[in-house]
Amino acid sequence: MIGPVSGESVRTDGRAARVQVAGVGVDALTGSEVVHRVAQAMEAGRGGRIVTPNVDICRAAAADPALRDLITSADLVVPDGMPLVWAARLLGTPVSERVTGADLIWSLSALAARRGWPVYLLGGGPPVVARRAAAELRSRHPELKVCGVHTPPYAFDATPEGAARVRAMVVAARPRLVFVGLGFPRQDRLIARLREELPGAWFVGCGAAIAFAAGTVARAPAWAGRAGLEWAFRLAAEPGRLARRYLIDDLPFALRLLGGCLAARLRFPSGHGRGLPPAR
Repeated sequence: MIGPVSGESVRTDGRAARVQVAGVGVDALTGSEVVHRVAQAMEAGRGGRIVTPNVDICRAAAADPALRDLITSADLVVPDGMPLVWAARLLGTPVSERVTGADLIWSLSALAARRGWPVYLLGGGPPVVARRAAAELRSRHPELKVCGVHTPPYAFDATPEGAARVRAMVVAARPRLVFVGLGFPRQDRLIARLREELPGAWFVGCGAAIAFAAGTVARAPAWAGRAGLEWAFRLAAEPGRLARRYLIDDLPFALRLLGGCLAARLRFPSGHGRGLPPAR
């Protein structure tokens, strides 16, 4: 079920209220503002975690309150999906822009390189992918310190011991910035545990961003991302893996979301009273 499609939610940390989109509260920040927030926190010795929800993640969160809490409890939540940006605009509570994990891996690595903060890459696919991504990041930022790369086996978290081994490897490397590309919600559950063990580090659940940085998975052109067509580009590249997710699960959810927002916009053109009853 989807709660209020859009609106503002109260925050207790003194920051601006989050915008509610598809039942998930997101921070209305640009990519550069995210980098600035992380820099400020790291300079003060504070860690955090970033979640970048897209339609697929919002769909999963709509069906599972625990997953919704996993998202909204993050320090920064920014929309990685144009349908979420469009939905917020339709209801008059716009977010600044789409902020993707695939962009943050570059901008935050640039920040880490300038400040001398060590970076860790976790996940991304076959082991060679994370190593190649690290090489690509260092090639653009030679001063970047990559303190570790690791691709855990797929079922590493099937047992407490397996998950503990992966956490121990990351903790031992003492990173300040960790990119975790294991897919939602696996990456975010692991990050939530690592936050307890590395309170001064920042974590980004970045999905396919490590593979994008490595060049092993082609990223859609910028125009396709702006037009909300990145999913179509990825579907054409990986139809066997993504067809069900995009066409059967995510597309109907996105259409219901935008249709509901449009109906609310027409009903409340002044912007007051927007928000819809739960959608099934």
